Amino acid sequence: MTPRPPKNWPVHVQYLAIPHFHSSVSSDALSFLKGGNSKGIPLPPAPPSLGVIRPVIDPSHPANGQHGLFAARKFPARTLIVEYMGEVHSDDRPTSDYDISLYRFPGESVGVDAATMGNEARFVNDYRGIRPKPNAEFADRWAVGGDFRIGIWSLAEGIRKGDEIVVSYGKSWWAARSLSLTGIGSAETFRGD
Repeated sequence: MTPRPPKNWPVHVQYLAIPHFHSSVSSDALSFLKGGNSKGIPLPPAPPSLGVIRPVIDPSHPANGQHGLFAARKFPARTLIVEYMGEVHSDDRPTSDYDISLYRFPGESVGVDAATMGNEARFVNDYRGIRPKPNAEFADRWAVGGDFRIGIWSLAEGIRKGDEIVVSYGKSWWAARSLSLTGIGSAETFRGD
């Protein structure tokens, strides 16, 4: 059964409740990421998102005219808000703004790209220009079904209902993006500063 997309979901992006694995991921990486569950047994869906997608209409907001993810309720410290779903891949995606690093194996880097398929997590913006500091972070976790995933978690201060959920994309992300936009280099996938 295909999950129903939430309100404000873009029609050109496939909504996912479980990761989609691209053929570029090696069998060894696939076995690790699925927790040894690479025999065709379905992975459990991600827990429902605790955020809601809203249009950003503030002219001073860096994502004005786009969307953000906002807290549907108050989040205590260290609460899983949403898992980052997308296409899990090992190929190079230098032009995607939605590609983050999941795990690095010897000779293989695996990322999750939510450019064409994903969930609410793809709407989490970088904190720069929005808040003085992030109120959430990317963190790896082993899901209930035994597979390795990335989640977005509230930080120690928690998050108030209605606040935009923002993370740090990392200074390196912005530097690589700047290079790719000028045609000098290509963007890389990573998390954190």
